Amino acid sequence: MNIAFFLITKKDTVYLPFHSTMRQALEKMEFYHYTAIPLVDEDGKYAGTLTEGDLLWKMKNTPSLTFADTEHIWIKDIPRRMVNTPIHINEEMENLLSLAIMQNFIPVVDDDDVFCGIIRRREIIEYFARQPLPSS
Repeated sequence: MNIAFFLITKKDTVYLPFHSTMRQALEKMEFYHYTAIPLVDEDGKYAGTLTEGDLLWKMKNTPSLTFADTEHIWIKDIPRRMVNTPIHINEEMENLLSLAIMQNFIPVVDDDDVFCGIIRRREIIEYFARQPLPSS
């Protein structure tokens, strides 16, 4: 089945522009209770995923960092420890299972790598749970 049926579109997805600050990321993630959030560049292309862990590692590795200082740290300057692999909009659901093992959501892009939205792990698991078991 085509993944488009499971897509949460960009307009319904919480994401951050790549030129955001660490403080904006912290506040958005706190407000939505997210542990990871997609990043989108100025051309609308998927630019990676920022996680709580990335923010925590940045704080740990910058001992003098205060909360007030986070408004001067750009997201692009925060190392990301994990790569969330995006998929193309024309993929089939069967190709998502291996990605869902490692990612809370799968970013979806079009043929020009423009961010279209996400598919959450929950929808992937629900899809496969409804599939009949193979007969032995």
